[in-house]
Order: sequence, then C-alpha cells, then structure tokens
Amino acid sequence: MAPSFDTTRTPGGHPRVTVVSSGLANLPRVSAVPDDVQADEVLAAALVTEAAALAQLMRRERGADLDRDTKSGVSDIVTAADHAAEALVVERLAALRPDDGVLGEEGASRPSRSGRTWVLDPVDGTYNFAQGLDWWCSAAALEVDGEPVLGAVRHDGSATTWVGGRDVAPTRNGEPLAPLVDRPLAQACVATYLHPPWIGTEVAAAFDRFAARAATLRMLGSGTMDAMAVADGRVHLVCQHTVPPWDWMPGAAVVRALGGEVRHVEAAGRTWYVAGVPTAVAEAADLLADR
Repeated sequence: MAPSFDTTRTPGGHPRVTVVSSGLANLPRVSAVPDDVQADEVLAAALVTEAAALAQLMRRERGADLDRDTKSGVSDIVTAADHAAEALVVERLAALRPDDGVLGEEGASRPSRSGRTWVLDPVDGTYNFAQGLDWWCSAAALEVDGEPVLGAVRHDGSATTWVGGRDVAPTRNGEPLAPLVDRPLAQACVATYLHPPWIGTEVAAAFDRFAARAATLRMLGSGTMDAMAVADGRVHLVCQHTVPPWDWMPGAAVVRALGGEVRHVEAAGRTWYVAGVPTAVAEAADLLADR
C-alpha cells in the first residue's frame, strides 16, 4: 500500500503533512497538494512539503538499504528518495500546471508553453540526507525569463517551510520574516563549500580572497538550507562556485524578497553564486573578481 497522508493546515495556511500509513510500492495517492490550488505560493509550499515527507519516509523505512548511486564523486550521490520525490512533484505539476515547464536535478524536463518553468531539487544536501544528517531540504523555484520569481523550501526535520518571491511576501511557516540586517563581510558568517580536489588550485585562490575577509565560515552541505539560514538571520552570506539552477534559484527568490542581494561572478574560470546581505555580497563579489 502506498503512503497516505493526513493533511491539515498551519495557521499560516501552509500544508501540515502527517504520515498515517506506509509502504513504498507506489507514490502517495493522498497528498499535501489541494486539487483546486490557485496561488503559486500555496502550490509551491505544498509540493516541497510533500516531497520532503516522502523522502523522509523512505529514509526512515529503508535506512542504510536506501538505494544510492554516485554521480561526479564519492560525496555527490543520488538516492531512490531523490528520484521518487522528484517524480511525485512532476506528477502533481503535470496535473495542476500542465502548461508550465519543469527542470529537475534528477533529470525531469518538460518544455514550457506558458513562459514559466518549475525548477526542482527534491533533496538538496543528498549526502547529508543519506548519512542521517539533518541539514537537507526539498526545494522548488518558479522561473520566468531566467530569473526565480518564487521559491519554496521545506526542512522536514523541523517542520519548517519558507516561501517568498518577487510578488510574494517572505514567510516562515506562514509568519512574516524580518528584513535582513545588513553588515560588512568582516562581520559576516559565510556558508560556503570547496570540494577537496580544488584545494591548491586557481579556484581555491579565488575562494581564499573572500573567505579570508569573513568573520567566520561554515561548510554545512546544503546550499539551499544555507540560504534559508540567511533568511532567518543566522548566516549572512552564501558563496559557492558552479551552482546549477536548482541549487540557487529557490533560495535566491526568498533572499531577494527579504531585501538581500544575489550575484553571479566570474572568477578562476568558474561562475560563483553569491547571496545574502547587500554589503557583504558586494564586498565578496569584488574580492572574487579581483585578480
């Protein structure tokens, strides 16, 4: 029997999902997604909530037996939960937004007939997820003309959903988020990542230029969760190179809605994604580009 969900609403109107029966033969038939959803922000919140619930259920039931494959390296992996969660979201979008395009990390692709594309990351921080660490999420962005106009992120471990965008006031579990408080890079906590093979290269030299000026660094393993830490005021800057759309668009939409800055900078032959409070972003971008 497929997992089924008891679905109610939080005070802010976002879906609360509780698994009431399980089994993994099929994807859920009863979901967090209302059949008549109209608002994109409500749909986005429901989609990521459902994706995260399914991924968490599969990890809980299969544990170390959860199928996984290596992509580009030992820490770059994909699991059966990534595939199942993405397939579920794609199925919902096909029914509810049939004219919108889809671009998913795990290969989902559908051309847009509306000028809108949903960019999906069913499990961001898959290595953390597979290792039993908590810093992972499910994320989605709505992209128009190459820019994210809406982002939604679900952290299942804390039952937290962030939503925000160009015309959508940023919220956490339906409650308004406070605007970001600006600060310079020297006073900023920076969430970043540098894959070990890059150490000692020109890329690492570019990394050093901004990292050496930060107050402190964190490498936590999920860029979108790092961006949500910016949204919450716990981190002030996210900076990383070679970031695909599904890894930056959901978080960028929320950060921008809070008054933050998002930039892409060319340095050391790579494109760097920089997002966070405006002054720290500007300083980090200048340092990256300084050759």
